[in-house]
Amino acid sequence: MTTGGTKGPKTGKRVVILSSSPRKGGNSDTLCDEFLKGAQAGGHVAEKVFLGDHDIHFCTGCGACFRKGGCSQKDDMAGLLEKMVQAEVIVMATPVYFYTMSAQMKMFIDRTCARYREIRNKEFYFLLTAADGKKKAMNRTLDGFRSFTGCLDGAKEKGVVYGVGAWEAGDIKGTSAMKDAYQMGLGL
Repeated sequence: MTTGGTKGPKTGKRVVILSSSPRKGGNSDTLCDEFLKGAQAGGHVAEKVFLGDHDIHFCTGCGACFRKGGCSQKDDMAGLLEKMVQAEVIVMATPVYFYTMSAQMKMFIDRTCARYREIRNKEFYFLLTAADGKKKAMNRTLDGFRSFTGCLDGAKEKGVVYGVGAWEAGDIKGTSAMKDAYQMGLGL
């Protein structure tokens, strides 16, 4: 017979990484891969979701999510929302276009309306890349993410990776942002 005091193995966190880059292997998508590697090395159950691989329609503002308790659209969003509800950690990654998030990420955020009240008590990380070489060029994008998480009960921002000066696919490789993304994933 054993008594208390013995701890079992550390259970990793459930992590979903949302890549909204329009190009696989783009700079923000590459940061997602590094975060994923770090999270897996840290013993966490992590999955990267490339939004471009999914059929996601824009919100029509029909109100069915409030009147009927669910979205009227039949696309891949229901499954993606379930991943967010089940995750403990949500990573949102976007390239910065004209000083704001990609259309893919904004459309995704808008579609969380059907279950946003269930996305509670989550840790959030944001991965941003931009051609501009200054972090302040990403402020509006970060404000957009914070506006979203401000609508979620118990959301905790845990980290931001600023991938500055990354225009062409691959420009992010070898930068401190790569190390930062890996370390954030590892340190969950």
